Amino acid sequence: MRIGELADVVGVTTRAVRHYHHLGLLPEPERRANGYREYGLRHAVVLARIRRLTELGLGLAEVRDVLADDAGKDLVEVLTELDEDLARQEEAIRERRGRLRALLEAEGGVPAEGPVSPQLAALFAGTAHLSDSPMAAKDREIIAFLETAMPPEAGQQLVSSLSEVLGPPEAMARANQAYALLDALADAEPDDPRVAEAARALADCIPPGLFPEIGELDHDGSVLRAFYADLAPAQAEAIRRTLRILTEERR
Repeated sequence: MRIGELADVVGVTTRAVRHYHHLGLLPEPERRANGYREYGLRHAVVLARIRRLTELGLGLAEVRDVLADDAGKDLVEVLTELDEDLARQEEAIRERRGRLRALLEAEGGVPAEGPVSPQLAALFAGTAHLSDSPMAAKDREIIAFLETAMPPEAGQQLVSSLSEVLGPPEAMARANQAYALLDALADAEPDDPRVAEAARALADCIPPGLFPEIGELDHDGSVLRAFYADLAPAQAEAIRRTLRILTEERR
């Protein structure tokens, strides 16, 4: 058989056959006098086995182990490891599908910042009326980022704390006021008198211990710098003053 005939018989491509030659998985026949390689039944048998093993999910290095005369691993061991790996993948897929189902079935649907945790999706659904505020929209993006960037337990604590903070009607009213004040600073200068009012209003919305882990996440200040750069100058100054107020009041 020529290489094309061998590939057709086994159901692979000639490129795959040459690749297996290159890796040493399939012995190359010597060239005949006419310059062509002539493949025999043994080549077809080995190539068919390579195909079966790769279809099971074995990598080519593992296929080499199975085919080698002095194999470091026997076929049972390799297939057992493959089965265990597939079981782990299966469990991971089930977990991911569960998260997707929770997002798709969440009240209020998938938020624009999604995918996020079901808990954060519920929080965003409960504050959907703030979506007309540009500053609130930025806040939601930052919260989604923090939930992803923080360690899982810290991210869960953040969302839990925010849910408690924004639960009471009076807290939501304070948040509305703070966002309105910040939105009004979009075209203002950093020394605008309204900056101090906005900073005070925002500080009053943030209870003690709400963001205890952010300092560890942003140890060099790069996250805050990026956040400030995304704001108007007066808005950035209001956030700086808010952080100073919180630092001074909680010493």
